[in-house]
Amino acid sequence: MEESQRQKKIASVLKRDLVDVLQNAASQGGMQGIIISVSKVRVTVDLSIAKVYLSIFPNAKGKELLVGIRSNAPLIKHEIAQRTKHQLRRMPQLEFFIDDSLEYIDQIEKSLKRTEDPISNPELLGKRKKS
Repeated sequence: MEESQRQKKIASVLKRDLVDVLQNAASQGGMQGIIISVSKVRVTVDLSIAKVYLSIFPNAKGKELLVGIRSNAPLIKHEIAQRTKHQLRRMPQLEFFIDDSLEYIDQIEKSLKRTEDPISNPELLGKRKKS
């Protein structure tokens, strides 16, 4: 099902403001060298929930940062609501997820470049099998 114009508009407004809020929070929190970007925002049909997909660099810090962001979701929602009070009547609930599409693409590129040789190292075959 395709998103309506209203859903796209709300998603773009949220995306723009979320990037600003998250980057400011990271820099004020003393986290140097961490880049948080909002790769995608999907708003439900009833405009009550916004799923926010974050791309965090370096990847190793992603899980712990996501826990912190989820615990501060009410504060982030309030900050976004203050910024968008003239554009949105109701602020959707924010749900945060890690966007691992870049990692997935990197793994595909490694497989295509054949950097791993399962013939010379049979232990790699266990990683490739789906369980």
